[in-house]
Amino acid sequence: MMDQAEILEPAVEGTLNVLRSCKRNPSLKRVILTSSSSTVRARDDFDPNIPLDESSWSSVELCERLQIWYSLSKTLAEKAAWEFCNGNGIDLVTVLPSFVIGPSLPPDLCSTASDVLGLLTGEMEKFQWHGRMGYVHIDDVALCHILVYEHESAGGRYLCSSIVLDNNELASFLSQRYPSLSVPKRFEQLKRPNYEFNTSRLKKLGFQFKSIQEMFDDCVASLVEQGHLS
Repeated sequence: MMDQAEILEPAVEGTLNVLRSCKRNPSLKRVILTSSSSTVRARDDFDPNIPLDESSWSSVELCERLQIWYSLSKTLAEKAAWEFCNGNGIDLVTVLPSFVIGPSLPPDLCSTASDVLGLLTGEMEKFQWHGRMGYVHIDDVALCHILVYEHESAGGRYLCSSIVLDNNELASFLSQRYPSLSVPKRFEQLKRPNYEFNTSRLKKLGFQFKSIQEMFDDCVASLVEQGHLS
C-alpha cells in the first residue's frame, strides 16, 4: 500500500511549484486549476437533502481517519493553492470535476478508463467502492476550463458534474442501454451518505452538460474502436 506521504506531498508541492512559476510571469492574467469534486463530498456532517455546492469542503479529519488519501490530497492541494494565490495577488479559479467519462485518446487505458472497461465487462470490484458518484463528460471538463478562463466575471470554485448516481442506478442504466455487454446487475449497498451536487454557479455562466447517455455512448464507441470491447 502506498504511504500517505507519497500521495500528499507531491500533490501539494507539485501544485505550489506551478503557482510559484506563475508568480514569476508578470503577463499572467488568470490561473485555472483542475481540482476535484472529492474536495467537496468527503464529509459526514451535511444535510443529505441539501445538494453540496462549492462552499463545502471535505473534512481533513474524516479523510485522515478513514484513510481517504485521494480526497485528502486534492483538498490539501486546493487549499494550499488558494492560500498562495490570495497571498500573492493571483487570480485563481478552480474546476472540480466528478468522475470523468468519455472517449479515450491513447490506446493504453488510464486507471479511470480501465475501471470503466472492467465495469462494462462484468467486473464489480473496482467500481464497488464508489458507492455513489458524480459523472461528467470529458468534453465538458475541457469546455468548463475554457469557459471560466474566458468569462471575465468567473471566479472562485466551480463544481463540474452532470449527474450523481449510485452504483445500482448506474448498473441499471448500463444494462438497459448496452444489453450485449456483461454489466453487473446489482452492487452491494454501501452505508454512505446520500448526496447531490448543486452546479448552478457553472450553469449561470451559460454552461450545459452532456447527458449520461452521451458520456457512455462516446466511451463505449472509443473502447470498441481501440479493440478493448467487441
